[in-house]
Amino acid sequence: MNQLGLPISLNTSMLLENFVENEELLRSINQLFFDENSSEVFIYGGSGQGKTHVLQGAVLKALEMDKNAIYLDCSETFHEHILDFIDQIDFISFDNVHLISSENQEVFFDLYNRGRQNQIFILVSADSLPSDLDVMKDIKTRLSLAAVYKLKELDDDLIIQVLNAQMSDRNLSVDPKIYKYLFKNYSRDLKSLLFIMDELDKASLQAKKAISIPFVRKFLNLNTNKI
Repeated sequence: MNQLGLPISLNTSMLLENFVENEELLRSINQLFFDENSSEVFIYGGSGQGKTHVLQGAVLKALEMDKNAIYLDCSETFHEHILDFIDQIDFISFDNVHLISSENQEVFFDLYNRGRQNQIFILVSADSLPSDLDVMKDIKTRLSLAAVYKLKELDDDLIIQVLNAQMSDRNLSVDPKIYKYLFKNYSRDLKSLLFIMDELDKASLQAKKAISIPFVRKFLNLNTNKI
C-alpha cells in the first residue's frame, strides 16, 4: 500500500479493532476521526506492547475513511520529499521517535510543527515519556504538550489472545501449548512471537506439516543462528 506516493508498507492485520486492552487510548484515537479540531497523541511502552500496531491501525482506519494519512518509522531515513506532502495530509503517525537519528530530528520538528499549523491529527510513539527521550529539547517540549498514554503490559493470556487473533486471520488454529512452549524456549516479547509464528507458518506450509511442538522444536534448533 502506498500513502500519497510514499513507498511505505502497512501491515493490514494491524487494525484498531483487534488491538487488545488500552480501552481509554483507543477511545481517544477513535475520537480523533470525528473531532473538528486537530489533536496530538503520544503513546509509550516497551518493545512488543503494540506501539506499531496502534499507529499503523490508526493510519489504516484513516485511509478507510478516505483521509490522506501516512505512517513514518522514525528509525528509518525520511523520504527526501516528505515536506512536500505535508499540506495534503489529514493524519500522520510517527513511530519509534526514540530511535530517531540526529539528522532526522530537524526534519521531524519541522514536520510536527507544520502538521500542527495545518490542523493535522498527529500520533507519536516512543519507549518512554517525552521528557526522557534523547532528542532535541524543542522536540521534548513539543511532544510534552500532547495527550500522553502509557500502553499496558500484556500478560501471557493476552499475548495468546493477540497471537490467536493473528493466526485466525490466516485461517489457522494453533494449540495454546505451542505458545506456552515458545514462552519458555524462545521469547515472551510479542513482536518476536509474531515474527516466529510467521516463520513457522511459512515453514509448515513448505513442509506440509502442522505446527506442533516437535515441529517448533526442530525449527528452532535448525534456525537458532538465523532468527
